[in-house]
Amino acid sequence: MARTIDQQIAEAQARLNRLKTRAKATETRRKIIVGAIVTTEALKDPKIARWMAATLRKNATREVDQKELTGLLADLDAKAAEA
Repeated sequence: MARTIDQQIAEAQARLNRLKTRAKATETRRKIIVGAIVTTEALKDPKIARWMAATLRKNATREVDQKELTGLLADLDAKAAEA
């Protein structure tokens, strides 16, 4: 039995939603990987630590995010002070 136009549209929309979900998951994984690498390097290099601490302070504007970053910012500040 042939599918109706409405069925075909619904299937295409479902397929599009699955692709959007997969794209979002890929983007999230990429952000996690980049964040981990940059954080690791910042904790080794005072110059990167200064940049990262300043960037985080400037861009993490939500109070909940600022609280989450407290320990990392302290570590970055300590590394930046070594220079």
